[in-house]
This record gives sequence, structure tokens and C-alpha cells, in this order.
Amino acid sequence: MSRILGIDPGTKRCGVAITDSARTLAFPRPVLEANDSLLAKLGELVEEELVGLVVVGRPVALSGNETASTEAADGLYTAITAALAPIPVIQWDERLTTLEAQKSLSGAGMKAKNQRERIDSAAAVIMLQNYVDGLHAD
Repeated sequence: MSRILGIDPGTKRCGVAITDSARTLAFPRPVLEANDSLLAKLGELVEEELVGLVVVGRPVALSGNETASTEAADGLYTAITAALAPIPVIQWDERLTTLEAQKSLSGAGMKAKNQRERIDSAAAVIMLQNYVDGLHAD
């Protein structure tokens, strides 16, 4: 079975996570810089890891209202969809994943100043794991 790639979009960095081949567990990958080479790097990752589906996080306010971050994530989703065709790309609600990732890293004993390098991919793992858990809930 092909893997699922999860992306936590950001203005400077994008967190990245990928499932195992059984699509049951999500694992972090190094963050990718949100620059002109992002789409090419995602394409390489999709090819190397035999990805069959991409899940892009969609940040919305707790109220469900869209924000400036939502608009930016929607733009990235559109660009990824075009760049990775015919691989299917979907969006998934990522509310509170960064906060949950911060708590998890702090709970693991990591100081806040050392979390910066890992927080984005940790949030991508949480978002992707939530998606995968929903697949297996039936």
C-alpha cells in the first residue's frame, strides 16, 4: 500500500510527516523551507517514499472562521495539487496541532528554545495521525 504524506503549512517552514506503508502510524520528516524549491522537494519526497495521497493541513480559528493563515494554506494546497498531479491531494483541519505538539515536546523534556526545529513536523505528525485514525475508525 502506498504511503500518505502530511504537510503542516507555514510561512517560513512546512512541517512534514509520512505514514508507514500500512497507513496506520505517522512519523516526522525534516521540515522543508517554504520557498521556491518547496514543490520540487515535495515531488521528490512523493516519488522516493511511494506516496499515494497528500494531506495538507488547513488552519482555521477555533470558531471555524478562516484566517490569513487559512488563505495562505489554501494557496499552497492549490499549488501542491497542480504540482503533484495525478497524486490526490486533500485538506484536513489542523486546529490546535501546533499547541498539542508544543505540549508533547515539553512533556518529553524538550526546552522551548529547542522545540523550534521540531515543532512543525511534530504538528504535521499529529495532523496526519488524526487523519489516519479517522480512516481506521470504521
